[in-house]
Amino acid sequence: MRTANQRHLHEVVAGFYQLCHPVPVLFHTIAIALFALLAAWPQVSWPRFVLVVAAHLAMQLSIAILNDYCDRELDARSDKKKPLVQGLVRPREALIVGLFLIVVMAFLLWPLNRLAGLLSLIYLCLGQGYNLGLKSTPLSGIVFALAMPLIPVYAFVGMDRFPPFIGWLIPLGALFGIALNLANSLPDIEEDRAGNARTLAVVLGVRGCAIAIPLLLLGGVVIIALLTFTHLVPANLLILLATFLPGLFGIGLLALLFRPQRLLNRKTTRRPYFLFVVCITLLLGGGWLAGVLF
Repeated sequence: MRTANQRHLHEVVAGFYQLCHPVPVLFHTIAIALFALLAAWPQVSWPRFVLVVAAHLAMQLSIAILNDYCDRELDARSDKKKPLVQGLVRPREALIVGLFLIVVMAFLLWPLNRLAGLLSLIYLCLGQGYNLGLKSTPLSGIVFALAMPLIPVYAFVGMDRFPPFIGWLIPLGALFGIALNLANSLPDIEEDRAGNARTLAVVLGVRGCAIAIPLLLLGGVVIIALLTFTHLVPANLLILLATFLPGLFGIGLLALLFRPQRLLNRKTTRRPYFLFVVCITLLLGGGWLAGVLF
């Protein structure tokens, strides 16, 4: 572990880069950008689009950085190679930057409508509540179930679009949100159990998560199919099939390539598994929205 005097500028920069959890934050940013474009296309207000995406990015970076700040003692006990544990970034620096990003988020949200600001505030409270202790309880899955639907809803509201089908994003996002929470928790499940954390993933175990995640994704597929074929939410079948079929194929590959025993015995497969789940949820959710809108 380095002392503060031994740090070099490039190490501090690298430390903050790791604190930002770049891959998950990138996926969140791509999702917000896609949903915002879908909401407003073809008459996109580009200044508004930039504000919507940038405000959400600032919030995600704040949540990511403060996540490691809140976990620094547990990470030190688990001997994880995290920037705060290695001394690349001081805890006080992480706290200041994390709080500053909340201010940046509020500044960027100010020109948008008040409902967009309220949705962002709810998401922020859920994210920071997760950091402050909810992640160590079975309620972690509920936090994701509540937070994930807010992403597309915020994107639509932020772009001043209020389509009637927006309410159906809540159950769909809840299923996908729990699936993402379980997949994201898999790489750390042994450390969480050793630290007496009772996350939803710890309660289910690796085998339970490997069974539950494809079922949750299939539940989302069922909702999309029912909404489409009962004409509750009409959709363009060509666009829907172009994403629906690859999504189903992806779920099949997920179950085939990442069987419970493989996830249990080979921890290195768990991060690619999470990224695969992210891609499937983006494909199914984004494809359905594209089919509804176009």
